[in-house]
Amino acid sequence: MSDTSLRVGLVGYGTAGAAFHAPLISTTAGLRLSAIVTANPERRRAAAGAYPGTALLGTAEELWASAGEFDVVVVASPNRTHAPLARAALDAGLPVVVDKPLTATAAEGTTLVRLAAERGLLLSVYQNRRWDGDFLTARRLVDEGRLGRVLRFESRFERWRPVPKGGWRESDDPADVGGLLYDLGSHLVDQALQLLGPATEVYAEVHSRRAGIQVDDDVFVALRHDGDARSHLWMSALAAAAGPRLRVLGDRGAYTKHGMDVQEDALKAGGRPTDEGWGEDDPARYGVLTVDGEESVVPTEPGAYQRFYSGLAAALRDGGPPPVDPAGSVATLAVLEAARRSADGRQVVAIG
Repeated sequence: MSDTSLRVGLVGYGTAGAAFHAPLISTTAGLRLSAIVTANPERRRAAAGAYPGTALLGTAEELWASAGEFDVVVVASPNRTHAPLARAALDAGLPVVVDKPLTATAAEGTTLVRLAAERGLLLSVYQNRRWDGDFLTARRLVDEGRLGRVLRFESRFERWRPVPKGGWRESDDPADVGGLLYDLGSHLVDQALQLLGPATEVYAEVHSRRAGIQVDDDVFVALRHDGDARSHLWMSALAAAAGPRLRVLGDRGAYTKHGMDVQEDALKAGGRPTDEGWGEDDPARYGVLTVDGEESVVPTEPGAYQRFYSGLAAALRDGGPPPVDPAGSVATLAVLEAARRSADGRQVVAIG
């Protein structure tokens, strides 16, 4: 890359940093992966092998001490560290991207957004599932009016993981911000709000089903949106048979799609957005548009997580809006908090 590329410091090299951020940063024109922060010896060796020209730092404090050598920081560390690391980046005068969820609470998120505005610095959130191929296809069909007025959006992230894997994502310590409601729910709620607009009411069922853990692993969330459309969202670690990935029902037609977006598995297997056929779905898993009883196969839009980072480069270079407005992620956090209250009280909770 050229010497004018924006220098990126990546904090964290677990699954998020190694699979969802470093490969995209390193292949985006105008960005250079300049440093990776991780103290874990095994991860340091892996990072050195994958990115031999990238500096390895043991602590985020080392990055803040050399803040003038970077143009943006990406926080891809455990959830409990998102807020303090993002604040530290902003205090160091650095624009910052935070993996989802932005923070543990909407109040914390609002504080970060305000701080970034006061500093005149970019703050964005890695809501990568906005660029899932199935969701891009659903949005296109809605925007084209193929479904008419949307009545209900159904969306699922369901897995079969009967044996807990452990780690902070399955910790019941509230400070860890673990569990599926905040993990997968951060994606599903964000997609619902993007497709159908603000939510006005929330109903949720939040359960811990597997032996040995108390954190939520089986969740259902129902949203009523401004305008009266509804979203029904499922996330589970105990789905031996998954339902449709998504189904959008309108007053003219419906779109139904099975199977997960291909990008996550590709990234974990070492794939890159520069690979031929990146993000392309298997034609056998294309979704179906149903209108007046007639079905037609709809090719899935190629998934494109790389658009987040190309959008980030453009925003930093040209001063335009971030690829994800953090206010939208704060709205998602408000919904997740309302969902928790709904489940605890077994009641519908109003938002706003």
